[in-house]
Amino acid sequence: MSGFDRTAEYALHHSEEEGAKDRKQTWIVFWILLGVTTVEVSLGLIWKSWGLNWEFVKWTFIIMTLVKGYYIVADYMHLKHEVKFFKYLMSIPFLVLGIYFVILILNEGIYLYEDADKLLMIMW
Repeated sequence: MSGFDRTAEYALHHSEEEGAKDRKQTWIVFWILLGVTTVEVSLGLIWKSWGLNWEFVKWTFIIMTLVKGYYIVADYMHLKHEVKFFKYLMSIPFLVLGIYFVILILNEGIYLYEDADKLLMIMW
């Protein structure tokens, strides 16, 4: 049973200095996420009064959401410290699903728009 005791190995790789660096990195990511979220909420509240173009606001939201997603997955889910194969193994299904959703939404949006035109012609 002594072969299963890895206390010394754990203590060697998990020193107080390593813990302090990890906590500091966690707080940095927290403040980045808080800042991006604050910008998103503020932009959502004031974009009309500032006269900003909706296309600009929409793409800004998309980019900031991707930034937040990266920090959450990389730091809080610890994917940043994994080997490259595992990163790809975890990322590719989400990319394929995202592309599929975009195609599906665009396709359904076209049909919805056509059905709305037909419905309006029937009503008048």
